[in-house]
Amino acid sequence: MRTSEVMACSAAVLLLEALALAGGCVVVGDIKGVDVCQDPTVPGATDPGGPCYDAGADTCGDAGSDTDDACSDASAGADLDSATAPGFDPTLPQACSGQCVPRAPLDWSEPALLWIGAHDQAPDCPASAPSIGYEGHADFTAAPHACPACLCDPPDASCELPAAWRAHASFPCDVPGAAETSFAAPDGWDGACTSTNAVPAEQLCDGALCAQSLGIPAPRVLPGTCAPRVVEAPEGPEEAGTSGGFATFARACTGTVVASCGDPGTVCIPAPPAGDGAPPEGFLTCIHHEGEQDCPESYPDRHVFYAGADDTRSCAPCGCAEPSGATCSILASAFSDSACSQFVVGVVVSSAAPFCGAISPGTALGSKSASVVHLDPGTCAPTGGEPTGGVALRGAATFCCRPEAVPEQTPT
Repeated sequence: MRTSEVMACSAAVLLLEALALAGGCVVVGDIKGVDVCQDPTVPGATDPGGPCYDAGADTCGDAGSDTDDACSDASAGADLDSATAPGFDPTLPQACSGQCVPRAPLDWSEPALLWIGAHDQAPDCPASAPSIGYEGHADFTAAPHACPACLCDPPDASCELPAAWRAHASFPCDVPGAAETSFAAPDGWDGACTSTNAVPAEQLCDGALCAQSLGIPAPRVLPGTCAPRVVEAPEGPEEAGTSGGFATFARACTGTVVASCGDPGTVCIPAPPAGDGAPPEGFLTCIHHEGEQDCPESYPDRHVFYAGADDTRSCAPCGCAEPSGATCSILASAFSDSACSQFVVGVVVSSAAPFCGAISPGTALGSKSASVVHLDPGTCAPTGGEPTGGVALRGAATFCCRPEAVPEQTPT
């Protein structure tokens, strides 16, 4: 026989003798062939030698009659220390010192203690559940986000002087078959007096006087481009000094309780600290699942928290559409001499339409000049400035909690 077995048997014999003297029975362990009854109220156990629950020996009192045989293959793990605790029964689980709550469904975490409230008021985890198992947030409010207004400066337009002036051997200018004679200005003309392509007096074209009317094309607007301009949106009084973020903080605390409950459908977990009430003052008993989930009936109080928020809000860059609505007008003058001193005709020609005017037939067209008298550069429609992006909450987690306990009312 091993030393440990000898010690276990000796202790058992001593305990049996003590029980015989005390007149009662207490089960303190299970040594092969020997059961020592715990509860003296069990029928028949009040008498020394009475029956045990299903003792290997016939009675309490005869356990020591054959000690060597009883301990010949005794368990070396006999809980001898527990024999000193009155009322201890190793065949039953240790009583739950926390709280017995329904077991979590499959894929859900085991119940934990959950605190909900303002972040700066969050308590440390209680001693019964000292480990932080989760931290998250809820009740997100996005900070105000306004895009500035976009405007466009006027386009840098210019008015191009028409160069293709013509003398017509008819009036009006567009008579079919009538001869045309070029009285054009040079390329890149800036409007200064020029005698290029002069038409002599009394010149004939197909038997008719070449200069009977003068045609001047409409000037052309060169639209250019518009420069975008940003105008900051004024801050509204309801937005001044405000900021966004999560208003609610959650902390789940976990701990280990080596105990069980009598109902196999329940589990023993740490109890909230004594005196704590519902959030934000205290803790709830909750189960957890990643993502947004529906709650089971046994844990109906649903809370969804998030790991954080991704704010991708921005504004489309400001730009300008193509210019539109531009017009210009020029003062066009023709002269019979080469130095722009002997006036023949002067007219304001708009970019909206060309000009054709009658002149004295056979008049010499010796020189010409032109200048811009009006330019409306038009406008560009602004583009951009629209809000883009958004706020997306990430890392959703669902906590389902037991209903809050309702305090008992004291009768009055």
